[in-house]
Amino acid sequence: MPNIVLVGAQWGDEGKGKIIDILASRADYVIRYQGGNNAGHTVVIGEDEFVLHLVPSGILHKKKICVIGNGVVIDPKALLEEIAILKTKGVDTGSRLLISDKAHIIFPYHKRLDELRELKNKNRLGTTKRGIGPCYADKVARTGIRAVDLINADVLKEKLKSVLDEKNAILTKIYGDPGYAFDALFGEYLDYGAKMKPYIADVARILHEAIRKKKRLLFEGAQGTLLDVDHGTYPFVTSSSATAGGACIGAGVGPTKIDKVVGVVKAYTTRVGEGPFPTEFPEDLMARIRKKGREFGATTGRPRRCGWFDACLVNHSVMVNGIDEIVVTKLDVLDELKSIKVCASYKYEGRTYKNFPSDIEVLENCEPVYKELPGWGEDTTRITSYGKLPKKAKDYLKRLEKLLNTKIVLISVGSERKQTFKVE
Repeated sequence: MPNIVLVGAQWGDEGKGKIIDILASRADYVIRYQGGNNAGHTVVIGEDEFVLHLVPSGILHKKKICVIGNGVVIDPKALLEEIAILKTKGVDTGSRLLISDKAHIIFPYHKRLDELRELKNKNRLGTTKRGIGPCYADKVARTGIRAVDLINADVLKEKLKSVLDEKNAILTKIYGDPGYAFDALFGEYLDYGAKMKPYIADVARILHEAIRKKKRLLFEGAQGTLLDVDHGTYPFVTSSSATAGGACIGAGVGPTKIDKVVGVVKAYTTRVGEGPFPTEFPEDLMARIRKKGREFGATTGRPRRCGWFDACLVNHSVMVNGIDEIVVTKLDVLDELKSIKVCASYKYEGRTYKNFPSDIEVLENCEPVYKELPGWGEDTTRITSYGKLPKKAKDYLKRLEKLLNTKIVLISVGSERKQTFKVE
């Protein structure tokens, strides 16, 4: 297995957790390279369901080394709770989990500022209020506190004192919020540092040595390409680089060490939160697909917005990620539909857009141009090979492949590991 980056090619929630879980069986290291506990990967193994927010999905495979890279922002309380939950389910992270010493740390003031800004902002972004954006903002402003700082009391004290004075001034004077007491926060995070110390390491150097020894690396992205801070539907995006290029930045691995990029898409489209969605379903079909596809956020429980497959959008993802192969998930959710639409382009004010536009006004007001295909009307959840799929389901997949000019290599027709098969 080569060194692979797995990315979401839509707005996230494409089923990456399941595909990472499958690919992890052939990897030596599984690396999460961006985002925070605002994202979740759901993996079903038999009757057990695991929802992971920070720990890479590869932890569910014995002997795999799992890495939280420097591009991830970490809420220590959430991370330690996740580790504890895994332990109760018989998954001992032990020496198999590594945390980059350069990863930035989320504090309560980040979460409070996230919440207050969202409440005050008339043009809501629909954030999870987990403090992700404010933490990344501190990172870029060079005022952030990193994992390595949590295990040095003197450094933590100096940095936290300086940062907290500023944050409390903002909280009290702009938002009328009481702010936070230094002593309580310092003691809490010093304790987190002590508990996290066994996991904290120079991750970039460890991965460099692993590559030198020909170990197999699997990079796990969170969210999706259209939530990337640069290449997504800005400003309705996350605060990190969710594209394949983010794997290099967020793990400390050079681009020449990446061998393949695999994109994951649903057989339709979903997104959570605010922002444009050209192919969004009408309410009746939305409710139907949402129920059948269990389209509720793994992290927040929020209902996802659902719509037809948008090839214009995914083609943009193929381009900015350099996607080599595509995995299609949740094909089974479309089983009962009599006809299925695929968006191939947009129309706006007399102009046709075949490329994904950056202008939010165009995206919010454009008319999708659809190609309509017949549905297959058969249950696909028990199918175990591509050859046994209904002909019309294969026709649908071939149409997607043609529109995207990228090979589809894997199909998923359910949440369990066994409900996944290769395209042959």
